[in-house]
Amino acid sequence: MFVDQAKVRVRGGRGGNGCLSFRREKYVPRGGPDGGDGGHGGSVVFQSDASLHTLLDLRYHAFTIAERGVHGKGKNMHGKCGQDTIVRVPVGTLIRDEGTLELLWDFQTDGERFVAAQGGRGGRGNARFATSTNRAPRRFTEGAEGEDRWLLVELKLLADVGLLGFPNAGKSTLISAISAAKPKIADYPFTTLTPNLGVVELHDYATCVVADIPGLVPDAHLGKGLGHQFLKHIERTRLLVHLLDLNPQEDNRTPWTDFLAINHELACFNAELASIPQIVVATKMDVPDAAQRFPDIQQQFAARGHDVLPLSAVTGMGLDTLRSRLSTYPAGARFRRLKKGSE
Repeated sequence: MFVDQAKVRVRGGRGGNGCLSFRREKYVPRGGPDGGDGGHGGSVVFQSDASLHTLLDLRYHAFTIAERGVHGKGKNMHGKCGQDTIVRVPVGTLIRDEGTLELLWDFQTDGERFVAAQGGRGGRGNARFATSTNRAPRRFTEGAEGEDRWLLVELKLLADVGLLGFPNAGKSTLISAISAAKPKIADYPFTTLTPNLGVVELHDYATCVVADIPGLVPDAHLGKGLGHQFLKHIERTRLLVHLLDLNPQEDNRTPWTDFLAINHELACFNAELASIPQIVVATKMDVPDAAQRFPDIQQQFAARGHDVLPLSAVTGMGLDTLRSRLSTYPAGARFRRLKKGSE
């Protein structure tokens, strides 16, 4: 199950109490105070893990509390500090305060750590309060409560390239053809219900991560359809591949109106999304009707300053050209360069 949002409560461990004790030993009169300090409480720490891809664990473990500190003892024995509780989240996770919606942390690399709830400070024993004028203090302090807060945890996938288009435009077929991803493929709309990630091998042993986003429909930014739930996953991309179906199922749709409708939804959801560079691709070119319509569509888009790449994921037509454009794109999507022979 793909879960990209969760509301959790975190609480740091309470600190241990300080000890009120006096040294009582034979032949040692007036041994003085020897109460030890309490241990500090553990903290709740979020840590990014590249092996995770969903917030499913947080959905079923919405309350996390760290270990409390041990109380101090006599003979100046300090209590043990509580252990930190590590909560692992995928790379790309955002942590926000539930009340103010303030962004507290954005995990962008593997192994980052963020202290979400600080543990309470341990109390002081009466030995800490001994002075030259107060040789037998009976004062000690209790441990402090740990930090307690509600957090909103949100996952935004880290992908270099995002695939866009109307439902049934061929996005899942394309990502399965250029990567090892195995999304569900069928001949009906909204086959893709959750984003899919695939690693695409480019030229010169470079790779890029491609995200397949569920299809968009008009008024998606208002909650219609499914795509509005996942548009946030392409906010981090540096390049968009816009897929056009040259054989739309509805009579009032054309490739140009589909292109304008999708870009309108991007601008309504986030103005920065509309400024991300796009590669326009005409899909399903193995269908005879699409091949016949392509010259007119290409001329229509060219007149408005857009180059359209013909592509068929079934026959492999245009896939090498698409990889070349991804690898040579001047915007420099976050492509990772691998050494020859590395996995």
